[in-house]
Amino acid sequence: MAERNEEQDDVHNKRDLKEEKNRARFSHRYYSKSTRRSVCACISIFLLIIGVVALTLWLVYRPIDPQFTVVGAAIYDLNMSSLPLLSTTMQFTIVTRNPNRRVSIYYDRLTIFVSYRNQQITSQVILPPLAHEKRSTVAMSPVLGGGAVAVSLEVANGLVTDQTIGVLGLRVVLLGRLRWKAGPLKTGRYAVYVKCDVLMGVKRGLVGQLPMLASPPCKVDI
Repeated sequence: MAERNEEQDDVHNKRDLKEEKNRARFSHRYYSKSTRRSVCACISIFLLIIGVVALTLWLVYRPIDPQFTVVGAAIYDLNMSSLPLLSTTMQFTIVTRNPNRRVSIYYDRLTIFVSYRNQQITSQVILPPLAHEKRSTVAMSPVLGGGAVAVSLEVANGLVTDQTIGVLGLRVVLLGRLRWKAGPLKTGRYAVYVKCDVLMGVKRGLVGQLPMLASPPCKVDI
């Protein structure tokens, strides 16, 4: 009888031990899941706050694209005596404005060239870095050309025809990279592509400053 009681006690003890282990496992799983939920909730709230702050800053400091306009043009040389090589020297005065009240613009790299009928007719000129402060205007007058550039027969014939007519249409192109700066914060670099279509009065043999017949605001792509 005593042995049977001992066996029953052993069975009860084993059962109690098993139930205690199960409760411990359940409690561990419960607290693990609860901890994971808390961590996920904290991360979600943190990301939400970051998103709201970023959106607020963007709405407050949202940058407006810079504005470019060609206000003056001069041709000092336009030599087509050695076709298909074209030799030319030109100068354009370009005014650029930063319309932003809170954001400055920094051009880390900027190059300029001239094209005619979608073909480049001057070599690219590298411009110095430019810091464009808030609501400021900057004028630059780079000299382009000076070397021979190979052109197609269509371009050569078009230039001759335009000189005969007395009206020459060119495109001034600026390529580079810029950064926006708002307070102590600077963005990454963005590619900038500026196209300025100009229409000038020309006359064969006439060099120097040319009358501007049309110069709409340049198209700026960032």
